[in-house]
Amino acid sequence: MIRKRTIDRSANRPRSNLWQKCTNLRSLKQIHASMVVNGFLSNISTVRDLIFSASVAIPGALKYALQLFDQIPEPDIFMWNTVIRGCSQSLKSDNAVHSVSLYTQMEERGVIPDRYTFTFILKACTRLQWSTTGFGIHGKVVRYGFISNAYVRNTLINFHAKCGELDIANGLFDDSAKAHIAAWSALTAGYAERGKLVEARRLFDEMPIKDLVSWNVMITCYEKCGEMDKARELFDNVPKKDVVTWNVMISGYVRCGSPKEALNMFKEMRDVGEHPDEVTLLNLLSACADLGDLENGKNLHSSILEMASVSGFGDARTPIWNALIDMYAKCGSIERAMEVFRGMKDRDLSTWNSLVVGLALHGHAVETIDMFNEMQSSKIRPNEVTFIGVLVACSHAGRVDEGHRYFSLMRDVYNIQPNIKHYGCMVDMLGRAGLLNEAFEFAESMDIEPNATIWRTLLGACRIHGNVELGKQANENLLRMRSDESGDYVLLSNIYACSGEWDRMEKVRKMFDDTGVKKLAACSLIEGDNDKAMLKSLLSSEPKPRHQIS
Repeated sequence: MIRKRTIDRSANRPRSNLWQKCTNLRSLKQIHASMVVNGFLSNISTVRDLIFSASVAIPGALKYALQLFDQIPEPDIFMWNTVIRGCSQSLKSDNAVHSVSLYTQMEERGVIPDRYTFTFILKACTRLQWSTTGFGIHGKVVRYGFISNAYVRNTLINFHAKCGELDIANGLFDDSAKAHIAAWSALTAGYAERGKLVEARRLFDEMPIKDLVSWNVMITCYEKCGEMDKARELFDNVPKKDVVTWNVMISGYVRCGSPKEALNMFKEMRDVGEHPDEVTLLNLLSACADLGDLENGKNLHSSILEMASVSGFGDARTPIWNALIDMYAKCGSIERAMEVFRGMKDRDLSTWNSLVVGLALHGHAVETIDMFNEMQSSKIRPNEVTFIGVLVACSHAGRVDEGHRYFSLMRDVYNIQPNIKHYGCMVDMLGRAGLLNEAFEFAESMDIEPNATIWRTLLGACRIHGNVELGKQANENLLRMRSDESGDYVLLSNIYACSGEWDRMEKVRKMFDDTGVKKLAACSLIEGDNDKAMLKSLLSSEPKPRHQIS
């Protein structure tokens, strides 16, 4: 039986200005201590404000809020809503899960939810993509009579749209919902995230009023689909932009492989007086890394240090420091990358991987292996990316036995199944060391079909070590996979030339001419650049299971 619902219009906002006095966790604890001395539960209104401050107003105080909440024998609806809200808005997915658990506890204790409860819990389900739970909450909304409430209805539209149930979201998008711009934005975003550009643009064009969220949603839609020209066209028409608008464009250019345009966009951003945030800096560091633009990277580092001194974010922004390490490493400034690394107190897996792979990328084999050993000592568990760096380092240093040992360590100790990238590293290591027969045997014994990168690596090794027959075998496998790479013909031709087999060389040249493949313009590469190209190729290669080979 449903209890009679009583409405307390003041139940969902603080009744005093206590929360304004709590600017940090320390002041919150001081006020809490004072309340304990004077009788913690003597003033329910003040308890409400304390819960609100810890759950919503003070960053990083949510855990303390939940501890406070557990001390209250009979929390009222405002207190339940506040902790559910705090958990649903937290960046940690575990807290979003806890908000659903709190809602269940609330129902079990006979507390009747109100419209605020449903908006908060539906936001948690949306973040978690928990469609089944969300459908259950939808049923509760209908049962308790809140389906006609604009805020709840808009949240339901957003939930179903984000979870891919566009037909249901459309069904809720009736005349009453169309009066709210939030409903338009939610449905537009739903179509956009499913790649339905035509429907998303139609809704956007039909919006009676376009708020900034709507503009950002539509620009993001084009950006994610790689249509940067259309994104730029919309961007130029936005009446008033915020940092999110600029970030969407900058990240879009980085994602689409246009880092120069990203840096130009940042210049425009500064020219109009818009200040960057953490997202801006992460994307710009990525752009500098892609370009090898050390000078702009250094300038960004200075800006980050200035922001850190003002806001005091320090090691709380580990991704920023990780991006700095990655940028310096890719720009060849290993010493600066090491300085950033050594200056960090809190390091995660990405921190170590950025440095391990960066060292390997630039041929610092001994330092790479030393860093990996230090990583193991720090109790950070390596992943597949870590081992790519380590195996490349072994390849560059000619440490074949160590390479085999690390390959076994990855499989047998860390239970990481090798992929095409790891196999490629091993083949390269054996080929560099002149162990061509072993390299071919290894390639043929792989659990997955060798790709063009592996056969090309073997072909290159055969050229260096002058093995004509194995080079021919590698080339045949390459031609079986594809025949439009001029470099493959050139490599085999050179192998025959080096061994004085001029007739075979001429046959390869004729085969090359008959295929109609155009020879690429010649270029000169130093050994280090060859190593970088090989590693980048390995990092971007995709595995192809044997059963898919025709």
